[in-house]
Amino acid sequence: MALDFSSEVFCCFAFYAMLLLLKMYFVAILTGQLRLRRKAFANPEDALRHGGLKFYRRDEDVERCRRLHRNDLECILPFLLIAVLYCQLEPSPAMARFYFRSFFLARVAHTFAYLYALPAPSRSLAYTLGLLPCLSMALKILINVASYW
Repeated sequence: MALDFSSEVFCCFAFYAMLLLLKMYFVAILTGQLRLRRKAFANPEDALRHGGLKFYRRDEDVERCRRLHRNDLECILPFLLIAVLYCQLEPSPAMARFYFRSFFLARVAHTFAYLYALPAPSRSLAYTLGLLPCLSMALKILINVASYW
């Protein structure tokens, strides 16, 4: 299986995959910056470097960012695998773009809902809207490969 940058579908996937990975880096950097600003370090050696062991502590905003980052890992990494396999089915570019863009926009909405503690069910709705294209692509993959079993 070669990565085909001459394929419109694969290029669309690559575009949204990079946006999602950059979004994850943004959250990781934000987490680190919050640790520094709030002086809330997860490791004693970091706390000692920045003022003492009293800063070896938890902070709710840092923890919120960490939970967001973990949720990104739990959702975006499976999406990347599912989507790259979906590209191998040679789907219509319009349908692939719809799936990839829908997932990306749902994850951005989820990020805002998480970071700004928007009222329920905004975060759950964004999560679910991101899950739907993944489930649909996964089902299409299963249907296509089932004939080989």
